[in-house]
Amino acid sequence: MSLKSLTNTNEELNSAIKVTSNYITKVAIVGAGGNSGKFMTEALLRTDKHTVTAITRPDSKSKLPEGVIPKVVDYEKPETIVEALKGQDALVITLGAFALSNEVKLIVAADEAGVQWILPNEWSTYPGAHELIKDMLFYQMKISTGFWYEWSLPMPSAFGFDIINRSVTFFDDGEAKISVSTWPQVGRAVAALLGLPINAEGGRGDGSLESLNNKDVYINSFTINQTEMLESLLRVTGTKSEDWNITKVPADERLAEGLKEIQEGKHSGFAKKLYTRAFYPDGFGDFEHNEGTLNSLLGLPKEDLDEATKVAVERAGLPQWAGE
Repeated sequence: MSLKSLTNTNEELNSAIKVTSNYITKVAIVGAGGNSGKFMTEALLRTDKHTVTAITRPDSKSKLPEGVIPKVVDYEKPETIVEALKGQDALVITLGAFALSNEVKLIVAADEAGVQWILPNEWSTYPGAHELIKDMLFYQMKISTGFWYEWSLPMPSAFGFDIINRSVTFFDDGEAKISVSTWPQVGRAVAALLGLPINAEGGRGDGSLESLNNKDVYINSFTINQTEMLESLLRVTGTKSEDWNITKVPADERLAEGLKEIQEGKHSGFAKKLYTRAFYPDGFGDFEHNEGTLNSLLGLPKEDLDEATKVAVERAGLPQWAGE
């Protein structure tokens, strides 16, 4: 994830803004009822520090968390977005992969409305490794919480697990570690970020929004490999390894398979491409050790892997993003 200030790059506009508080109090969020957005929204509300406004479409069927102020906008009428964002200190954007065209409209409207801080729709695996993945567009666009664990584990084209049919495909030997996050952890991280002082207080230069302005922010729940995921699944489901069909495939072969499926118009190929690259033996997916995280600064807790796996098991069989 990244934190970006729209107005802090404009010195003249900055000087015209009268700062009345060193903390953000009004937060607008797009996708407040979505898979990840609802956890962010609920975490923000729990702090009792923020008034949270949900930017939503007229035809939205999402159920908003209690305590949120809804504001309906029409993405074909930018003035409605500007009006909804007036008076907001920050904007959090969570959009689905197939609705990203609206992000530019939101950012332009936020600028016009005077919103100073944005958490853009940049929730992904590893933004800092651009040199490693020049051919992977979506990695370069996003910044990072890692893949969402409970969303990805039940998806066969993602982490390689078919929980319903008790089968798993290990990429190479299944030992490559990647950094991942749960939705609750992402929610806590957003609330903690937006709870930081805007400018440093008490000599803590690294504990402010300004210190993170336009920088990549790394947070995670676990840094684990497929073998450890399977071990957790065995504990949660009460099964043994012999109950599962375990196969292995070279990571580069699976990536090539994903690229071929993309050419054939299959969503599953897109997932295979993104996820398999994270599991390459070059350590690309392990940003906890390559870059470090802000978990400690943000006061994020250590989580229970098996509890997260239980959520993933409960999601198994539900419709998946990759059309599985």
